[in-house]
Amino acid sequence: MDKVVEAVEKTKKDWAETYGQTLDRIKSIEQYGKPGSASSEAERKDSLPRLNGVAQDGLAALTSLHFDLDVLAPQLPTDDEVQAAISLLQSWKNQIQSLRLSLRNANLQAKANMRKTAQEERELLLGGGEESTARRRNLQTKAGMTSAAESITDGLRRTRQLMVQEVERSGSMLTTFEESTGVLRKAESEYKGHRSLLMRTRNLLSTMQRQDVLDRVILVIGFLLFSLAVLYVVSKRIGLLKLQRKVTAAIKAGMAGQAEMGPLVDGLNLAQARQNAVPELEVALEQAMHDEL
Repeated sequence: MDKVVEAVEKTKKDWAETYGQTLDRIKSIEQYGKPGSASSEAERKDSLPRLNGVAQDGLAALTSLHFDLDVLAPQLPTDDEVQAAISLLQSWKNQIQSLRLSLRNANLQAKANMRKTAQEERELLLGGGEESTARRRNLQTKAGMTSAAESITDGLRRTRQLMVQEVERSGSMLTTFEESTGVLRKAESEYKGHRSLLMRTRNLLSTMQRQDVLDRVILVIGFLLFSLAVLYVVSKRIGLLKLQRKVTAAIKAGMAGQAEMGPLVDGLNLAQARQNAVPELEVALEQAMHDEL
């Protein structure tokens, strides 16, 4: 069964019980003060103000139940149940008004009964005899007991009101404590989440710093290696060019000297032939140097 339906059923049950109790109290008020009635013995325990207070508490409880049903009615699962709850609300409203009217009439009847009883007792007191004396003593005893009972009832009522106020205050304090506890738990969970995030961020920063240092070292080593390679290539290039020039110059010088001293062979000048052969040797040397580079 749905929780809303269960709450509605419980409200109906509480209404029936409270309505019956309140109606009984109103009937007791209506019979209050009648001589020889069944309520005359109960008057020793319950005074009229006490009965009125209990009846008013019952009416307040009925009004609260009416409000609860008014809140629960729109939440019912079907439209038929909602319409039935609305009709029941109107019926309860009429019953509360009827009980208020009955309570007012019961108080009027109780006052009339008390006036009538007082008139009869006055007539008995004015009469003579032992019956009048006993009646007077009984009334004095009743008056003292009633006054004491009313005083005790008033004190208990004040005590009850103070206890209700303390209970309400304690309930509000407990609610506040629960809300504060929830807020603190939420703050603690958020703090733990931020703390773990900060730890991860710190670890990432440390890793990035180490990676940055490693990248710098790699860049420096790479630059040094590149510089060394460039210097090596440049130095090799410059040395080979110098060597080439020296060799070329030596070959030219040697061949020039032989051309001046060499004889004719078969009518050819050997020096002239060697001079013509020098460029071919230079081209071959240059090609070999380029291949080496």
